[in-house]
Amino acid sequence: MIHISESDPIIAVIKINESQYMVEVNHNIYTIHTVTLNPNIYTKISKNLITPEELIHASFVFLLERESNQSILSKFNLEIIQTYFPEYLKEIKNYFK
Repeated sequence: MIHISESDPIIAVIKINESQYMVEVNHNIYTIHTVTLNPNIYTKISKNLITPEELIHASFVFLLERESNQSILSKFNLEIIQTYFPEYLKEIKNYFK
């Protein structure tokens, strides 16, 4: 089990269209994020072992271990995470259920 803090966040991922998702995070404060996930990036990262929604959820758990939901960009492409956190591609597979 991955532990973030004493009160684990509630993360809801809602598909908007083929490549965009709305993510609602309630972790001390409520935030909304729009995430773009290119199908090629999805396949590269997940190897199709999990759904796009599960990958985005896992990515938010990863991010919340490193920063508050208020610090997460409100709109971003999922692949940019590795720019801020170079360990992302290596470690994200540990977050798959």
